[in-house]
Amino acid sequence: MKNSNNKKGFIKTACMVVMICAGAFVRADIRLPAVLSNNMVLQQQSRIKLWGWGEPYEKITVTTSWDNKTYPETKPNGNANWALDINTPVAGGPYTIAIKARNTIVLSNIMIGEVWVCSGQSNMEMSGNWGLQDIKEAYKIAGNTNIRFFHIPKATARVPQDDCHAQWAVCDSNSLRSFSAVAYFFGRNLNSKLNVPIGLVEAAWSGSSAEVWTPDSVINNDNVLKQAATKIVANDQCPNVAGYAYNAMIAPVKDFNVAGVIWYQGENNTINAGTYQHLFTAMIDAWRRAFSKNIPFYFVQVAPFKYQLSNVGALMRESQTESMKHPNTGMVVITDLVADVNNVHPANKHDVGLRLANWALAETYHQSSIRYKNPIFKSINIYKEKAVISFDDADSGLKIKGDSLTEITIAGTDRIFYPAKALVKKNILMVWSPMVKQPIAVRYGFSNTAIGNLFSKDGLPAGPFRTDSWPIQIK
Repeated sequence: MKNSNNKKGFIKTACMVVMICAGAFVRADIRLPAVLSNNMVLQQQSRIKLWGWGEPYEKITVTTSWDNKTYPETKPNGNANWALDINTPVAGGPYTIAIKARNTIVLSNIMIGEVWVCSGQSNMEMSGNWGLQDIKEAYKIAGNTNIRFFHIPKATARVPQDDCHAQWAVCDSNSLRSFSAVAYFFGRNLNSKLNVPIGLVEAAWSGSSAEVWTPDSVINNDNVLKQAATKIVANDQCPNVAGYAYNAMIAPVKDFNVAGVIWYQGENNTINAGTYQHLFTAMIDAWRRAFSKNIPFYFVQVAPFKYQLSNVGALMRESQTESMKHPNTGMVVITDLVADVNNVHPANKHDVGLRLANWALAETYHQSSIRYKNPIFKSINIYKEKAVISFDDADSGLKIKGDSLTEITIAGTDRIFYPAKALVKKNILMVWSPMVKQPIAVRYGFSNTAIGNLFSKDGLPAGPFRTDSWPIQIK
């Protein structure tokens, strides 16, 4: 019995020694976030951050194939986090990046080019899988190794996350089917005009409000925004808690160097349109802080639509127009791209993407001879019985499509608006009505469903506007 006990004790001790020794040699592999993976596009001629996780203080080396440079060793810290900055060359590829510690990761088929985040709600999310005809027609020519997609799936989180479940894909007829049509047409135009690889990061959620894309600290520390957020009602299609989409879908890529953002959202914020300018510009600033870069934001004005409440669409478009005063932003007007005001999802995504691309080509990439700005109301002057309206960005002149200007009204001191007549003289608009002898205010396209027919001679629709600031009735 004694020998048996000794034998059992020996075996137990031996097992413990083996386990301890094995534990001493089990070391965590270095790991990378999803956005750093095969097929990715890195921002050209930039300082790029590589980061991930690994065994604390294990040596990590990085070698880039475009210059065969091996960077000085880095090590994960006590929290198992590591990061290293590398330099990218001019656009090109494909390249590899080798990251070596106890294990080795080789990232392959990497392109160097321009990277854009594409975010918003359903009109940004819409893809060929939604039945869009214009994107389906692109399938047969979709194959392009110089366009890459990183499609972040819908997810929420209470706190900012450091990773997401996604992967880079090369553009082809299969990967395009579930990818944003607006983003694709935007990227395709950039690729064509710049002749560089384009990386598109989609983070969109149908029905989402801007609050869920804004860090909760921004909302909760601002009484105006906090109160306005209470108007966003909960539903079973998307979150309504501030920061939830930002935490899970934007925060994981905030360290990934990007050229800018395109944004198509606003329909779900018509209920608090009066504070949308404040909210949207606060969100833009929060993203810029997160990305550590003054990234441009080019966004789409909501289209004419028959909302249940009167004037909320008009007020939203007004807030979006005011948001263009924020630095390094630009807005696309699409009142002419709407075939059915009973459908909140205009089918024409091709021209939306093209107009967004023209903003980027002109403002971010400084290409000349691109007509990309819509005429926007500048000032009103009264001469006798006529109102004279001046516009920004109408240097080429204005034109009315059709026999007469539609959706134009004028009011006097009684604040009653009457249908008006209008005449274009070069780049100004003269407005009058026999019902108004002393005009003081003009409105153009200022309703939920107004489409209008005033354009620049470059073919871009004038933005809806009102010259007054009188209270607007919503019912």
